[in-house]
Amino acid sequence: MTQGIRGGWGARPRWVWWVAAVWVIGFVEGAGVHAFDLLTGGLHAYGAWPLPSQVLFHALLVLDPLAAVLVTRGRPAGPSLGAAVMVADLTANWWENWDGFVRHPLDYLQGVVGLPAMTLFGLFVFTTAAPLRRAFHQAFNRAGRGMDPREGEGADRSADGDPRAQEV
Repeated sequence: MTQGIRGGWGARPRWVWWVAAVWVIGFVEGAGVHAFDLLTGGLHAYGAWPLPSQVLFHALLVLDPLAAVLVTRGRPAGPSLGAAVMVADLTANWWENWDGFVRHPLDYLQGVVGLPAMTLFGLFVFTTAAPLRRAFHQAFNRAGRGMDPREGEGADRSADGDPRAQEV
């Protein structure tokens, strides 16, 4: 049933591979940012933020890599977790930065880091979460029924077409 990363991923459409690669890069980068903040600022790295945001940002040290691992493994829960993480992360960041953004919008739109990059990644995650989850779910169901994910529907049927013939 377990084919390893190469066997399972080689069976999926190319778009699934590329979307998953962007997801993994984005969530690993997010975990890296939060780890850097924690290493340089200690436990109070987000001291100026409201307590729920502080707790969230520390939790992202676990949730971001977890989303990346689930997506890398092709688990259907990965896109769901990733979308939930991005909703929480973007909500906290925009909530805290909204006043500054309204007063000085160009300060937030310069460069390729911060709110613009997070927002673009979040939009990418939101638009691809359902199709990615669906693709993972289909492959996961095939593998769970003893099918080779590289084979199409009906691959678990016997020579006469009866799907129950392989049940033991």
